[in-house]
Order: sequence, then structure tokens, then C-alpha cells
Amino acid sequence: MCKDCGCSITDHHHHDEDGHHHHHHHNDDNMAGIHANPQLNDKKTVDVIKKILDKNDHEASHNRSHFEKNNILAVNLMSSPGSGKTTLLEHLASVADFKFGVVEGDLETSKDADRLKSKGIQAHQIQTGSACHLDAFMVHKALHHMDMDNIDVCFVENVGNLVCPASYDVGTHLNIVLVSIPEGEDKIAKYPVMFRSADLILFTKTDLLPYFNYDIEAEKAVARKLKPNVDILEVNINDLQSIKDVASWIEFKMKMRK
Repeated sequence: MCKDCGCSITDHHHHDEDGHHHHHHHNDDNMAGIHANPQLNDKKTVDVIKKILDKNDHEASHNRSHFEKNNILAVNLMSSPGSGKTTLLEHLASVADFKFGVVEGDLETSKDADRLKSKGIQAHQIQTGSACHLDAFMVHKALHHMDMDNIDVCFVENVGNLVCPASYDVGTHLNIVLVSIPEGEDKIAKYPVMFRSADLILFTKTDLLPYFNYDIEAEKAVARKLKPNVDILEVNINDLQSIKDVASWIEFKMKMRK
């Protein structure tokens, strides 16, 4: 799928959890995962991937200093396609005490950014083409199109994908990962690298729980086993309070950084 993060060199027929471990931007994890995968064992491949990730991480810290210079809290928003990232942002705009902008990543269209702009939210679209994640360079380019003086928070709405975005630091301070009820159980167990990187997990579309055979408490337990201190909130857009709770979590994190 993408040329550079290693998923194109992996044998897609024999993916196990280890096969994905090279998708983590902490280099130790990265290298351990690569060596665990026989497809990625030749030194040249390992070096190429390491070089790409190191370059990316260097650019990411450059992005982070940009955000910090402007007193902006930056949040990487990640999930499968259709779990409600854009919808959450649209609804946050009406309840949040902070002003935010969005760097919007999508494979092909600018539909999401257009939706946000129509709600008066500052958004810049990045079309990634075939790349299945945003990287720090794409985000850096987008920052030049954002009015950084007039926002308190910058959301990076990543490409809908639970694998590749987990390996790429884009210069944000926090990761919010969404998982929606219609996606069914076991998403967290199947994509541990992504959920281990989460600071906040949002269970979305919880108003649909009566229609699905979904044990939300069991899923939360899986998440907490992967990452004991992870924050978890339930969200559904028909419950304004649940959106306000997300805003409060972000406001709390803004205070902590000051």
C-alpha cells in the first residue's frame, strides 16, 4: 500500500501481530519488529526503513517546536475509516472553549475538509494519494497554510487506518484513537500497536449498542490490559454531554502543558 513504511515489503499473507511491530515510531520497537519478520531481515531493507523513520522523527520534532512556539496543543486523531473522526470535530466546534484547526489527511478527496470548513472550522486538506498514513513532512507543509496565531489546538485527522499511522510521529503531543461500535469486537486486540499508542480511546456511536452484540466493558478491559493508564470515554453525537467530556479532556491537557 505505501512505498515506505515497510508494509509493502511485508508478506501480506502471513501477517501476525509481530509483523506489525515495525510500525511503531519508537525505534527499539521498530527494529525488534523488523527482525521478527523474515521478509524484512536483509540488512538493506532494515537500514532503509530505519532511515525513513529517523528522518520522519526529526521532522516531527521540528513540527512540535512549531506548535509549542505558538502555544498550540497538537492532537493526532486516528481510527478505522468511518468511525466518526470528522463528525466528532464538527460537533466539538460548537461546545469547545478553545479554537482549533484541522490538518485533514485523506487518500483521494477533500470532502472532510470541506465539511469542516462549512462549519467555520479552519482546515487544510492533504491528499496522500496511495500513502496509508500522514507523515511529519506532509503535516509540516500543511502548517504553512494554517493561521497558527488564532488556534489553541491543532488536530491532525489521520488517514483512516489502524496500522500505518501508529508508526509515524507527526509532531503531535497526544494521540486520540476512536473505535466505533459497528466495527465489532476485537479491534483493540487485533491492532495493539495503535491502541498502545493512545492517550485517549473514544468508543463512538455508543447509541448503537442495543443493535450490536458488543461487550463494551470487555473491550475496555482489553484496552487497559494493553495500556493500564489509558483514558477512555464513550461518545455519541446525540448526547451533547459526551462531546463536552471530550472537550474537557482536551482542556485539561492544555492546562497541564502550561
